[in-house]
Amino acid sequence: MNILQILPELNYGGVETGTVDLAKYLTAHNHKAVVVSKGGALVEILKASGGIHYALEVHKKSLFSMYRCIAALARIIRDEDIQIVHARSRVPAWIAYAACRITETPFITTCHGYYSRHLFTQVMGWGDCVIVPSQVIGRHMIDDFQVPVERIRLIPRSVDIQQFTFNPPEKKSHTEFIIAIIARITPLKGHRYFIEAIQKVYRTLPTIKVWVVGSAPKNKMHYKEDLELLTKRLGLSQVVEFLGARRDIPEILSKVNLMVMATTVHEAFGRVILEAQASGVPVVATKVGGVVDIIEDGVNGVLVPPGDPEGMAEAILKVLKDNALSAALAQNARVKILSQFPLEKMAEKTLEVYRERCFAKRILILKFSALGDMILSIPALKAIRKKFPPPSVITCLVGKDLAPVLHNCPYIDTLIVYDFKQRDKGILGLLRVGKELRKKAFDMVIDLQNNRKSHSMSALSCAPRRYGYANKKLSFLLNNTVKENELILGPLEHQFRILNMLGIELKDKKIELWPSKEDSHSVALFLESEWVNKAQPLVGIHCGSSKLWVTKRWPLEYIARLSENLALHDIRVVITGNQVDPGELRVLKSLTARSRPIIACGKTTINQLACLIKHCSVFVAADTAPLHIACGMGVPVVALFGPTDPKRHILSQEKVSLFYKGLSCQPCYKSQCNSTECMKQISVEEVEEAVMGLLNTRDLTKV
Repeated sequence: MNILQILPELNYGGVETGTVDLAKYLTAHNHKAVVVSKGGALVEILKASGGIHYALEVHKKSLFSMYRCIAALARIIRDEDIQIVHARSRVPAWIAYAACRITETPFITTCHGYYSRHLFTQVMGWGDCVIVPSQVIGRHMIDDFQVPVERIRLIPRSVDIQQFTFNPPEKKSHTEFIIAIIARITPLKGHRYFIEAIQKVYRTLPTIKVWVVGSAPKNKMHYKEDLELLTKRLGLSQVVEFLGARRDIPEILSKVNLMVMATTVHEAFGRVILEAQASGVPVVATKVGGVVDIIEDGVNGVLVPPGDPEGMAEAILKVLKDNALSAALAQNARVKILSQFPLEKMAEKTLEVYRERCFAKRILILKFSALGDMILSIPALKAIRKKFPPPSVITCLVGKDLAPVLHNCPYIDTLIVYDFKQRDKGILGLLRVGKELRKKAFDMVIDLQNNRKSHSMSALSCAPRRYGYANKKLSFLLNNTVKENELILGPLEHQFRILNMLGIELKDKKIELWPSKEDSHSVALFLESEWVNKAQPLVGIHCGSSKLWVTKRWPLEYIARLSENLALHDIRVVITGNQVDPGELRVLKSLTARSRPIIACGKTTINQLACLIKHCSVFVAADTAPLHIACGMGVPVVALFGPTDPKRHILSQEKVSLFYKGLSCQPCYKSQCNSTECMKQISVEEVEEAVMGLLNTRDLTKV
């Protein structure tokens, strides 16, 4: 794999050292390790291990500088054929995020701090995966930055055991105790409280020596001067020595009796604690942030409240005076480091995240209406799953009414239910859904809906790749489109023109449905209550259609006559549909008084309807969802087409008797019509003949 890490600089520090350590591991395991920073003392070490370094001004908070770096970083990504970009700080993360959008490269962040909530920091939660070094930081990113739990990856920092020699406390001097604090000199690191604690320790134990290791940033030099002045004022000039930034941390720790971490705010982790413990140095640390993931108080270290010089002094004296405690802390820490924090463990977990994002895609499929079209999309879902097997994650956004169809679908991993009639209604609802989609960090959107709303959702998801039709319905919001074909295509062929852009071919046209055992049991009880004889043929007739498509309805009196005629052949009829208008129901019952069909209108869910249709020997329906359900359940159908073109909407000619009169006005695709002559011309007699023909064919196949 080709990995690029980006951070402000490569001088000595926890983040910088971790970056170089990971780069060494990657190159040692035959991966390409590229690091982008402004440069620093660790660059030569990186290059010596086989890593590649590019110097860019990614440390500057200047918008102009950041803008220039975006184009430069995008070139590096392309030139080095980078597969993953890993950002480790905020300014570099903004630059990397933009460059990744341009190059369509997976983007990962690691949160090395307990960030405050403001716009500039939000980018650290935008990674396709967000790596956190501790439970505290993970909780912070979830609660305060609304990063979904499924995008969080907990990977503690590590220590290269080979660089630190374990030198237990009992082998060190107990006449002159060396106490060290190793940290950047900033107010957040608590140096002031540490020095005040040292004054109290010095009164009891005058044979101490204190090393302050670390430099102050240019904008904090006044703070360092204040600390030096405080040291003089407390009479500690002969005790406290400011060593500045040092490269020989392992050597320093080999001489230290105790290390103190005095941070006053939530520390992301505390790498220096691991380094001290790897060297056999007992640690006293403030109880903040990720420190509690490392130290169990009194077992492998001692925890004290932040900003409490008195408590810190007591803890220091306790450890230095008790040789047995000091030895136990060091030994227990060593055991934990070897089991939980070795470099190899961190590097392998990070590599797992890289593999996940490189090879496992997050795919969003948009298909939220209508029911019949959703059912016709099932072969597409199956093909997409075959192209992107687990661990790729496939999510489908569906309308509230359609969701039950996919509840048991094996080809998708998660459902997002879109309620555009109530909760998600209007522009505000659309924006709310868009916000939820962005949190999922999808790699691609496959738009099978192809209307203005779905194209808008595609854009709001911010997925790098968005596929659909160039149909002038805001399709400019997509970046991978196919033009409408002048040829008349079947429903699957039409959908698969989009999937062809992903290298997915139409090979399996079979529709599947997945009703539950409970659905099947409910329908069995319903039929039993209607005294259905299993030996008697059962024919289903769907009497309705969407209220928006009254032109698709076969006249009610035709349905009644067909029911009466089939009853003369000793065929039981079940009439399905939505909740029928009370007036129409009375008419239907009066017209079918002799045959007394089973009226199932409004009595089944979608999945129960599928089970009911499965019990039918033949199913009669217009161009509606139940027609496609019947095809999916393998039931022979008599299909009645009026305002729509069967070539565009019928899935297969197998076990289908199709009626389409081909009038001059057909197909009109009008939902309202004064005559509906196209449906009226389909006679009861010819439909009856088709039903009997399919029944006879079905009976012959059973023999």
